[in-house]
Amino acid sequence: MMKTLRMVLPILIALTATAALAESEANTAFAQLKSLQGSWAGKTSDGRPVQISNRVISNGSAMMSEITGREDMITMFHLDGNRVMMTHYCASGNQPRMVGSVSPDGKTITFNFLDATNLVSTQHGHMEQVVFTLVDADHHTEQWQFATPDGKKMQEVFDLQRQK
Repeated sequence: MMKTLRMVLPILIALTATAALAESEANTAFAQLKSLQGSWAGKTSDGRPVQISNRVISNGSAMMSEITGREDMITMFHLDGNRVMMTHYCASGNQPRMVGSVSPDGKTITFNFLDATNLVSTQHGHMEQVVFTLVDADHHTEQWQFATPDGKKMQEVFDLQRQK
């Protein structure tokens, strides 16, 4: 019995620590996203104006981001256990869900495609990656990558300043 306990206990401790680390990373990423609450303005990669309004809602359990400019879109962020998730309500009519991860320096949160609703197959156009880079409390960038039906990748970068 003691021999079995000595073998199983380190495994249980390692699994618990791994789960706690993943949950901690998700909580950190979500807290960083919530710090972006407020109004932001900037330019797209081709110089067009873009405005983003971020609002923490549902007793702090979600954040809604509204992009206004050439096309209006909504993105929702929330925790899902040990993951930070986003659902993007895209102008293309589908709703990709993505899972986020934080860079080692904690300044970048990268969301990668998980699945989508209203998307017949991934061969149809859809958003597949979003990268948030937190420069400082009043400046961040968002890099959005769209997969076109012919397999090409289109990128749009928003360089945003907090509006006071």
